[in-house]
Amino acid sequence: MTHAILDYLKIHGDQLDSEIAASLHLSIAQVASDISRLSSSGDLICCKVTRYIDGKAVEGVSCRLSGSLPKAAPGPKIGAPRNVVR
Repeated sequence: MTHAILDYLKIHGDQLDSEIAASLHLSIAQVASDISRLSSSGDLICCKVTRYIDGKAVEGVSCRLSGSLPKAAPGPKIGAPRNVVR
C-alpha cells in the first residue's frame, strides 16, 4: 500500500492522514503504519497539524513527498566578500 500512498501524494500534494485513508479506502491505522514506514525511509515528510474546517478543529498528520534540494547556483553568493583589485 505504500506505493498507493506515494502515487496519491504525487497527484494531490500535501494531505492529512484521514484524507489519504478516505480516498484510498484504508483504515487510519493502516495509513498511520505505512506513513511511519515511509517517513523513516525518507520518502515522506510528516508533521502533526491542527486544521480548522468550518470552525471545527481537525487534528491529524500532514504528509508530503520529500524533495531534493537544487544544486547551488554558480557565481558569487549573497554577502560574500568581493575580490577588489586596486
